[in-house]
Formats: sequence, structure tokens, C-alpha cells
Amino acid sequence: MFTPQDTPTSTPHVQRLPAARRQATMAELVAQGLERAAKSLPPMLFYDARGSELFEQICRLEAYYVTRTERALLAEHAYALTRRLEPAVTVAELGSGSSEKTDLVLEALLGTREHLRYVPVDISAAALEAAAERLVARFPRLEVRGLCAEYQDGVQHLARLDADQHLVLFLGSNIGNFEADEAAAFLNRLARAMRPQDRLLLGVDMVKDRAILERAYDDPEGVTAAFNLNMLAHLNHALGANFDLAAFRHEAFFNARASRVEMHLVSTKAQDVHVAALGRSFHFEEGESIHTENSHKYTPEALEGLIAAGGWRTLERVTDDAGAFSLCLLAPRPEVLA
Repeated sequence: MFTPQDTPTSTPHVQRLPAARRQATMAELVAQGLERAAKSLPPMLFYDARGSELFEQICRLEAYYVTRTERALLAEHAYALTRRLEPAVTVAELGSGSSEKTDLVLEALLGTREHLRYVPVDISAAALEAAAERLVARFPRLEVRGLCAEYQDGVQHLARLDADQHLVLFLGSNIGNFEADEAAAFLNRLARAMRPQDRLLLGVDMVKDRAILERAYDDPEGVTAAFNLNMLAHLNHALGANFDLAAFRHEAFFNARASRVEMHLVSTKAQDVHVAALGRSFHFEEGESIHTENSHKYTPEALEGLIAAGGWRTLERVTDDAGAFSLCLLAPRPEVLA
């Protein structure tokens, strides 16, 4: 086993997209989403600095089982899941956030390696920078090269990394934010960017009792409600919008037909909201909602169907005793490789 060095081997680095590009992308997403008959906004708009902070609070809530269940699985199985990886592996993570659960994977790998490169990809630069500083302080033999970007940019970046092998982490059941067909298409694009020796560690939340699901996304402390409403505060700051947060309420419910928890922001009155960056206003009727997030939950059969449709095959799958959450180690199918 290797022992940690006294000083880091490198200074962490975070590459950001230009601010003008980020603003243009955000404005386009808002225009597209609020023009629809059924208004919606993508989850990436949750994550300004305050949104990232609130999400970390959610992850520590008693009602939000996802983080602690996945962390317990990683604590128990990280060594077994990574034991067959190449010595010169690069770990990349999509939607890395605080990277706190990732410590368990990095620790397992650094137990048999002198050096390891970690490439976290997240929409929040603040979260990336804080995580990078923390990780190099804890793991001096770790090189951190973060990318402030969306998942799609992250996939393109991963394909250009020089490494004997890539281990891509997609944890936290982030795959559940996609529609079913979009999830398969995203996994397929990721598979096509990989090589035969590359691997994906996928965290997936499973179907469970409705009351457990709805409490996780509408916690008694109101943190998830604050997180949802903060999206509007983010748009006010970034795009010069004038959303009145007191005129919207948080709503979360399990849609059994679609097998997903939905989050909405419901207008409590008829109102018009102006977005200065777009030079236009959007009308809301009383009771009209903005659909802000889906979190799909999978049965074992649906999960295997998703993995196959996404161009991957399962090498190992571990789950907790209650079957609440799954970690899947996947390899790209030969037929999808470029």
C-alpha cells in the first residue's frame, strides 16, 4: 500500500466556459422552456453558488435517502468494483458536485497507485473549486483537472483525455433526470466516446414506496422547496428577470405512470414575468406550473433495458439489502464503439 506524500503533486485547476457563452445558453434555455404550452426549465439552472449549497444540504437530510444509501454502497464495494482497472486509469465524473462520495472511489484506487488523475465535470464552478481544494489536501498524490460545463461538453472532453483507461462516474442517480429515451441516447453517446477498456460506474435509484419518494423531494424542513425556488432567484440575477419568489410554490409528487418524481414551481396568481436578457415577458395563469425536474426510478428490469439500449453491458451490479439503490459497473458494447 502507498502512503500519502507530505505535499500535493500538482495545483488543482478548473477550466471554465466563457461567461458570455454561459449566459447565452441560459437565455436560450429559458426562452425555449417558457414558450412551451407546458412550461419547463432544465435542472442545470438550479446550480448557481446558492443552489449548489442548498443541494449539499439536501444530501444531508434524513428524508433524502439517495446520498447516504449510495455512499454506504461505495464504502462497502469501492475496492471490489475498481480492483480490475488499469494502473494508469483516469477517473472522470459527470455532475460531480462536492465530490464527497467520490472520496471512497479515489481512496480505493490510490491504495495501489502512486498517482491518480481526477477530472470532475460540473455546471457549478464554485462547487468544482471547493471540491478540488479539499481533494488535493486530503489526497496529495491526486491530480485534479476540473471542467465547468454541462454533461454534453463533458462527454466530448472525456474523449480527448490521454489515459490507458477511463473510469467515468455518473453517480447520485443523475441519469434519472433524463426522459427514458434521452437517458438511453445520452448513455449511447457516452459509450461511443469510449474505448473497449473504458468503464462506467452508474448510480441508479430504484422504485420504492410513494411516501418515501415524495418525502425525499418535499422534505419537512423545506430545503428542497428553497432549492427549487432558488432557480428563479438564479434567473433574476443572471438574466435580469423579475420573478417574485413569493408568488410561486414548490410541488413534488410521484408520477407512477412515468415512474418518476416530478418537481414543479406553481404560480399562485396570474402574473407576468419579464426577462431583461430576452427583452420579453412571459404570462402565468394562477395554478400554472414550471416543470423543473424529473427523477426517474427504475425497476431491475427497466434498468437492464436502459443499460442495453444505451450501448453498455453490465460487469457487476451491487445493491443495498432493501433494493433501494444500485451501483452498476459497465463496459461499452463492441458494436457501439467508434
